[in-house]
Amino acid sequence: MEGVTKRFGATVALHDVDFQCYPGEVHAILGENGAGKSTLMKTISGVLRPTSGQVFAAGQPVNFKSPADAMAAGFVCMYQELSLVPDLTVRENLLLGASGSGLGRLDTGPLTRATQILDQIDGQGIRFGAKVADLTLAERQQVEVAKALIRDPKLLILDEATSALNSSVVEKVFDLVRAERDMGVAVLFISHRFHEIEALADRISVFRNGARVETFMNGDHDYAAIINMMVGQRIEELFPPKTPPEPDAPVVLELNDFAWAPEAHPTSFAVKAGQIVGLGGLDGQGQSTLLQGVFGLLRGTRGAVRVNGETIPLTGPKAAKQARIGLAYIPEDRKADGLIQDQSIAENLELAALGRPDLNAMDLALYDGALQRLELKHGGLDLPVSSLSGGNQQKVVLAKWLALAPRVLLLADPTRGIDVKTKTQIYGLLRELADQGVAILLLSTDYEELIHLCDETHVFYGGEIVQSLQGDTLTAQNIIAASLNIPSPKHAQHA
Repeated sequence: MEGVTKRFGATVALHDVDFQCYPGEVHAILGENGAGKSTLMKTISGVLRPTSGQVFAAGQPVNFKSPADAMAAGFVCMYQELSLVPDLTVRENLLLGASGSGLGRLDTGPLTRATQILDQIDGQGIRFGAKVADLTLAERQQVEVAKALIRDPKLLILDEATSALNSSVVEKVFDLVRAERDMGVAVLFISHRFHEIEALADRISVFRNGARVETFMNGDHDYAAIINMMVGQRIEELFPPKTPPEPDAPVVLELNDFAWAPEAHPTSFAVKAGQIVGLGGLDGQGQSTLLQGVFGLLRGTRGAVRVNGETIPLTGPKAAKQARIGLAYIPEDRKADGLIQDQSIAENLELAALGRPDLNAMDLALYDGALQRLELKHGGLDLPVSSLSGGNQQKVVLAKWLALAPRVLLLADPTRGIDVKTKTQIYGLLRELADQGVAILLLSTDYEELIHLCDETHVFYGGEIVQSLQGDTLTAQNIIAASLNIPSPKHAQHA
């Protein structure tokens, strides 16, 4: 790209950008929401056309008029917000838009390659005849990976391509990406997880306010310097100081021999007022279903859940969110489970308060405080929630529950695929809520969150807690070891 500028009216999304990505390299793009990353990707992949400047492919100027033009040139993009069609099958989605393939006939070449890819990334159980709507979020992302790679890209753009995958599957996806790189494919990689950037990238470019700040080799700058380039904050400023609950703080949430599936072991632990307790471990080890079970979303649970000493009915969200109980649940898939995309921001805000006789769900003043605390950026509450960025959509999910003044906050990976600045806002909000006496149960796939935000972290493996870490034992090494159910490294507490 040479001198590329993209304007939307008076807004300059990209400003005079010079940028290169070479064959046989993984080039990471970093920046907060609004930095220009998405506009950059959409301009490269033919979704948008630059206002001025020129895009080149293999040294020749190109003027893509559509994503189909870009794909024909070998530019394949996998976006953060999944692009699969829910009502079509996996097979139909894999072949959709592929050159020379039709939905009505068997195309064995791409499907054979897709099978190989899915097998390599633990997707053996995904059936080609299954509807995408029936897949888990992680399975849909695995299909997205296969869909992109079977198109034999010359330039592969991965926008938060691993945000829903557990660490073992992420490493297998990275192995595939490295193999593509070694065959001469150019890879553009967007991720908000610094350990992923460190593991995969050859070069890194940082964007801020629509401009490229700096391009450098991986390893030339530490995290603190990179974050300062992105948002002007040092890494130690991202997480608020921990303020553990008072020793005599009352227990708000208590699980007694609670089990949520036949194979799950009975689990018991407590969360005090003002305490943030983390849930760690590889995907599928029971953390996510534990949160769903506590909120009453699962049938057949065993044992007891108590709030303020009272055993609560696990009959569903309507009971869980009543003022007497005060549970709030933030699901991991905000797009599918947390919001109704074609409804307005205001209508989405009202969802949690429906069925609460003590609240007027349609009184937008109810949400003013939460929206101000979260600094939601929007063009009007009457706009569809789909018009918001991923970070601002998550703020809507949080705001609709904060308006109910919950006693217990259940969060499933609330910062997945969100920029650093928005993460910092959410971290500050969670600590503020804890300081006000809210009990918080936080499932996270980000080790930094479990370490720097949580007072205690329970690590799951095989449907049970295998380690409870706090203080000096709450380290990345110990979390990883417990996630794999292996002994902790020696001296890990001093790492």
